[in-house]
Amino acid sequence: MQPIGVGIVGAGFSANQHAGAYHCVTGVPVKRVGVVSRTPEKAAAFAKKHGFEFATTNLQELLSRPDVHVIDICAPNFAHEEIAIAAARAGKHIICEKPLTAYFGDPSDPARMREEAMASVERVLDAVRSAGVLFMYAENWIYAPAIQKALRLAEAAGGTIFDIRAEEAHSGSHSPYAREWRTSGGGSLLRLGSHPLAAALYFKRVEGERRDGKPIRVASVSCETTNVTRIPSFEREERKWVASGWKDVEDWATLILNFEDGARATISASDIVLGGIRNRMELYLSNARIDCNLNPNTTCIAYAPAPEVFADEYIAEKIDTKAGWSFPSINEDWFQGYPQEVQDFLECIATGRQPLSDAQLAADVVAVTYAAYQSAREGRRIRL
Repeated sequence: MQPIGVGIVGAGFSANQHAGAYHCVTGVPVKRVGVVSRTPEKAAAFAKKHGFEFATTNLQELLSRPDVHVIDICAPNFAHEEIAIAAARAGKHIICEKPLTAYFGDPSDPARMREEAMASVERVLDAVRSAGVLFMYAENWIYAPAIQKALRLAEAAGGTIFDIRAEEAHSGSHSPYAREWRTSGGGSLLRLGSHPLAAALYFKRVEGERRDGKPIRVASVSCETTNVTRIPSFEREERKWVASGWKDVEDWATLILNFEDGARATISASDIVLGGIRNRMELYLSNARIDCNLNPNTTCIAYAPAPEVFADEYIAEKIDTKAGWSFPSINEDWFQGYPQEVQDFLECIATGRQPLSDAQLAADVVAVTYAAYQSAREGRRIRL
């Protein structure tokens, strides 16, 4: 089998997670060709660390390589559309980190935001369809072992999924791109909520296809968003343990989904939670209940009377201190589904089949998210 040549756009946090996963692929030969970053030093260091053949600041240099078969987009949100369309036109398959795309203009008009975000989605998908390439949505929650096991349990039970409650939360992003709408396209709902939202959409899709041959889709949404770090008493606190200084994006959001069959889902996303990243999902079926703890989980529990006891040993993402009780991650990337995600994508390229996390799921996440923003701004339920 000809090796599948990979080019990564970006050299930051997500790119490092993806690059590590390529080393875990089995049964499909992989060639780590090149990495693109606007910062030459970061690109060079990334290529050396992960075994990519070359580093560049020029996307076209990567797209013009005949030995590059797939472009893995780990760039900031505002660059996704441009890179994806360029990759499709160059005949490259596409892996795209969440979100597929977003709206990066003035956030004061929620109806316009929603319309333009979906127009951006259509431009990307039109380019993908015209080029006949695969689009693979890098939503790691879909591939996380706990989520996949829950899916199998739900299918075995065969009951109706009444209610889904899911959350992603931590103490906040420190990326400058995350602080304002023009570069991030949204706040905690988009950055964090897109993960549990995608999983909820996926569970109801699979349930509907199993039972009736078609997905159960979202009929309407209700949402509230705010900036709790603007509470005056917090602003007066001298030491800030959570991220602050958000410009025009929210740091807290709760979204309620009303599905076509009458089922409900509640999605929570916030940047105000201490103690490490929190990824949870609860499923309430007519004949079963299933809880998923992606982070933290109790595979390993440790205690230290002072943070220096564990020295430089890694504990878990976004943990605030190594003192006290903690939940050290045995293999954080595996528990969160990154190796399984990349394995599926490369198998899809090798065989031509569609991925579990596909273009439709990516588009649905954007559609629901921006309907949610419209709901929050206008104070009413929004129908899809």
